[in-house]
Amino acid sequence: MKYIVIWAATAFAAAALAGFLCARKNRDYSFWMAWTFILPPAVIILALLPKLTGPRPRRPTLDEEDRRPFID
Repeated sequence: MKYIVIWAATAFAAAALAGFLCARKNRDYSFWMAWTFILPPAVIILALLPKLTGPRPRRPTLDEEDRRPFID
């Protein structure tokens, strides 16, 4: 039981750190926070990525995703 609690604390801490890093590096925070929660070492990859220039990447809304065809 102790290992589950340690893993959960690590996952929450990695997701929080990813959110902070995404704000600094102009990355999509929902993508990186989700992946670092599932796989905490992914925060190392995020830390090594360069900062993006320009506007932050925007995820399409659910309505925009529904309007897209399945085959491009």
